[in-house]
Amino acid sequence: MDVLTQYAWIAWLVLILVFATIEVFTLEMTFLMLALGSVAGLLSGLTGIPWWAQFIVAAVVAVALILTLRPSLLRMLRRGADPARSNVDALIGASGTVVRTVGPAGGQVRLENGDVWTARLSPVTEQADVAVGEHVLVTGIDGATAVVVPMERSTQA
Repeated sequence: MDVLTQYAWIAWLVLILVFATIEVFTLEMTFLMLALGSVAGLLSGLTGIPWWAQFIVAAVVAVALILTLRPSLLRMLRRGADPARSNVDALIGASGTVVRTVGPAGGQVRLENGDVWTARLSPVTEQADVAVGEHVLVTGIDGATAVVVPMERSTQA
């Protein structure tokens, strides 16, 4: 057991490197907190305490950092995020033109960005077919289908 305590610093260094490497790829701050806990375990090991006490120190520090420091770091990290919507989120609220009659069962619309999407009527609107050439508003995306309402009905909903 004395050998385990004597060479525990190698295990702590390996853990610190592994956790730091994983953190670089995830950017969720969890593995950073685990790496900092491992640093505390390493420092406590250098003072000569047994390996099981080093583990307890590392675990307590890591949990304390995850509960206290991580939330504020995540807020700071996301504060400067790009406010522009992208991907599917950018399509919600987009207008389009019907290219194949849209009903409750489906149809097709060409959105303002030029994409042609399979579409169906939103369940919150009157379930009457929307003719080719009419304008629609995207209210949601369900898989690969745009959920739409006709423009003249969108103001009533």
